[in-house]
Amino acid sequence: MNDSPGRPTSVNLTLVGRSYAPSETYRVSAAKIAEMAAATGATHPVHTDPAAARELGYDDVVAPPTFAVVLAQRAEQAYVADPESGIDFSRVVHAEERFTHHRPIVAGDALRTTVHVDSITERAGIAMVSTRAEIADGAGAPVATVRSTLAVRGEGR
Repeated sequence: MNDSPGRPTSVNLTLVGRSYAPSETYRVSAAKIAEMAAATGATHPVHTDPAAARELGYDDVVAPPTFAVVLAQRAEQAYVADPESGIDFSRVVHAEERFTHHRPIVAGDALRTTVHVDSITERAGIAMVSTRAEIADGAGAPVATVRSTLAVRGEGR
């Protein structure tokens, strides 16, 4: 919906409701979990020590909660890079991220993510694009939901 008289962005408003599936399964590795733990300052041994994770009932090391963004952003790329989207990534600012975890992500998981374009609102030459990334395991069971809002600046902004 464009509710401002200013110059509209080039974002295609008709894609609200569209879903994008990723082209491949993401295999979660202990190394990637350790990298995210180090990057986010998550120091609990469950993130890097398989024995500590097993003591707590997990099959392998457990990803920090924000690890889900790795999968979400990979999957969002299908939408952002879609020529129909009208999104110029050089004009994108990440505005918000929210996580709902249905279960922890652990090393060895094989996950697929489907991205949904939930809403697009234009105001004053900025499109606020809300997406929802549904992350599921190989059996289709939900693992996490990541809701993102991207601010896409129009030209001349």
